[in-house]
Amino acid sequence: MDLTTFLDQLQGWILQLAGSGWVYPVMTALATIDGFFPPLPSESVIITLAVAARSAGEPWLPGILVTAAVGAWLGDQIAYQIGKTVGTDRIRVLRTRRGREAVSFARQALARRGASFIIAARYVPIGRVAVNMSAGAVGYPRRRFMIFSAIAAAMWAVYSMLIGVAAGAWLEHHPLLAMVVGVAVGVLLGVVLDLVVRRVTRRQAAQDAQAAVAHAAAPQPAARDVAA
Repeated sequence: MDLTTFLDQLQGWILQLAGSGWVYPVMTALATIDGFFPPLPSESVIITLAVAARSAGEPWLPGILVTAAVGAWLGDQIAYQIGKTVGTDRIRVLRTRRGREAVSFARQALARRGASFIIAARYVPIGRVAVNMSAGAVGYPRRRFMIFSAIAAAMWAVYSMLIGVAAGAWLEHHPLLAMVVGVAVGVLLGVVLDLVVRRVTRRQAAQDAQAAVAHAAAPQPAARDVAA
């Protein structure tokens, strides 16, 4: 079974659970796993359930919002601990060319703009795994990471849910189409956010480098002779 087929079946199973109380612990588990295993995109699950709630009244949206945020935060802490314990070189998904680039970029960004980057990276599946594991690997302060990742998880859950609600409202009489459109919009926005974050971070890094060069080239004040 390939990954696409598996994800399709997973979403079908999630929809079957939409009217059951089991959907909330399952949402927590999926969001947690997504924190360190990016092939499992929990954004699409939130969007799908938000569309279902809009069209059928189930599940309860505040419950999905809270469980998704809690699961995302837990997943981020697991990713941090994996990075702290084993590093990033042993993680298969981060040994690919794209994964190595993401880790290299994450290390540089954490050193310069840790808080904003941890929050922004939550919207990019491989990006958030690379950032969170890199944070653990480079010894980013755990308490600060816990706070920033909590903010990121809450914002990400709201963002994903709003995409699903908007898609469900726009295509109210076509719930299946609304799910497809919502997931596609979520993926597209994630790609756009990734590009924006990379561009802003690289621009800031270039400015910092120029400032450092200018400071080094500036004449230093001569030391005054001290009379004996």
